[in-house]
Order: sequence, then structure tokens, then C-alpha cells
Amino acid sequence: MYAKALTYKSHSVLIYLVKISIIAFSFYFIYSKLADNDELSFSQFWTILNSETGFSLQSLLLITVLSCLNWFFEILKWKYLVSTFKRISLKRATEQTLGAHTASLFTPNRIGDYGAKALYFPSNLRAKIMGLNGLGNFAQMCVTTFFGSLGLLFFSSTFPIHFDYKTLHWSQYLIFGLLVTALIVLAKTYLKPETWLLKIKRFLSAISLSLLMKTLLFSTLRYFIFSFQFYLLLQLFQVDLSYLNTMMALSSMYLLASILPSVFVFDVILKGSIAVYLFSFFDINGTIILSCITLMWILNVVLPSFFGSYFVMRFKLPKS
Repeated sequence: MYAKALTYKSHSVLIYLVKISIIAFSFYFIYSKLADNDELSFSQFWTILNSETGFSLQSLLLITVLSCLNWFFEILKWKYLVSTFKRISLKRATEQTLGAHTASLFTPNRIGDYGAKALYFPSNLRAKIMGLNGLGNFAQMCVTTFFGSLGLLFFSSTFPIHFDYKTLHWSQYLIFGLLVTALIVLAKTYLKPETWLLKIKRFLSAISLSLLMKTLLFSTLRYFIFSFQFYLLLQLFQVDLSYLNTMMALSSMYLLASILPSVFVFDVILKGSIAVYLFSFFDINGTIILSCITLMWILNVVLPSFFGSYFVMRFKLPKS
């Protein structure tokens, strides 16, 4: 009995240390991004914010509400995806979405989000959960690709685009390469192609058309919300640029950033480099564009991670 109690206590301490480590890693990366940004220092960013007269309490409240709406539709999307086999409340969906967001903050291309959400469910359901999560991310990627392709088509027909891949951080190539290599090795070692292809086919056949349409709808709403949020930030920085031109450049930026390898926390650097290049065709100051990207990152990545850290600490493994 004593040995069992000791084992349970050791297990609890280990789980607690893992939770603390996840939160510590997440906030270390956030701090390093804000403090050690070669493209835009925090002091420059703060000076620009203080010098702009367009910012007020009302405007800050509005862009924060837009971030809340962005994540509300992401949470709602996850709730409907999970409801295909298990009903969960909006509160539970919020806990899983924000908790997984914090846990995946420092992982390549948010790959940790799959495992983090799966841990909220019993082991026999985790494969299905990862599949549903992949479906939600795929729907968001489809929306980004569709509008990004249109934007890039119009942009390239108006301006000569010559994107410089040298602006990418070397670690993005390295981590992406290691990730792909690891996935190939694991697939060859533990999976038989005919087995997992059959499982994928069965999984997709179980997805209803109504669920797919709802997932695409929520993804589209999110896309237009954070796009409008960026446009609003440009207006607050006194940038005279039409909504259509903003969307043309912005949709191109999101498409290019989404197809290039990146660590999620370095995503702000990648988007910043591409955005500065694209918006330079409209003679917009690069520092203002970087400030908008940084604000978007703070509102849509950093702020939700604070709430997510609370859910990480409350996390408990489900009973089998």
C-alpha cells in the first residue's frame, strides 16, 4: 500500500513538472521573440505605439474583441468536430483548444497541437481525435490557399514579385527537415501503407457533408476576422490603403507563410519578412508593417496562451 501511494505521488509530481515545463518553454519563447527581435526591437515597437494618435481605448478594445471572435469560431469548430462521436460543452472545447494552443506554441508548425488535444481523450479515441484535428487544420489551409491564390494571382499580375528565400531563418529549414525525416522513419518502421491508407479511407467516409461545410464556414469566418483585424491596425497606424489592396497583399502573405516551413513561435518573423516585402510595393513603412504583425501575434497567439496556461495546469489525464 505504501509503495502504491509513493508511486502515485511520484506520478503526480512528474505530471506537475511536465505542466510547468510546457508553460515555462512557451513563455520563454514569447519573451525571446519580443526581446530579441532583430527586425523590430521592443523599444521601437513601444515607441511607435505611443507616437500613433489613432490608438485609443475603444480601438484597442475593438481589435481585442476581434481576437476573441477569432478564437471563438476556432473553439466552435473544434466542438462541432468532436461532436461527431462525443458531445462536449463549449467550456470543455475552450479548455482543450486553448490548452493545446499553449502546449504547441514552441513546436514546429504547431505539430504538438495534435498530441495535446488527443491527451484529453481516452487512448482508444486518440487516433480519431488526431484525424478530426487534422480535418480542422486542413479546412483552414484550404481557405488560406483559396483566397491566397486569388490574392497572389492579382498581386503578381500588378507587381513583379521576386521572393527572397534567404530571408528565412536557417533553423526553419533544419527543423522542418528533421521533422519530415522523423515522420518518414516512423511510418516505415511502425506503419504498413495498406493499413493506414485503409484507416484514412474509413475515417473520411465517416465525415458527413454537413460537418465538412460547417468546418469550412468556421474557417472562412476566422480568415475574414483576422484579415479585417490587420486592415483595422493599418488604419490605426494612419496608413492610407484600400481594403481590396490590403486583402490582396495580406492573402498573398498568409499563403506564402503557410507553405514555408516554420516553427510556430518564429511564425511572426516569417510573416513579417514576407509582409514587409509585399507591402513595400505600396510604399508603406516596413516598421509599421512589422508593428502590425507583432500586434497580431500578441493578440492572437500570446494572449490566448496566457489563458491556455491556466488550462494546462488544470489538465488531468482521462480515465480509460
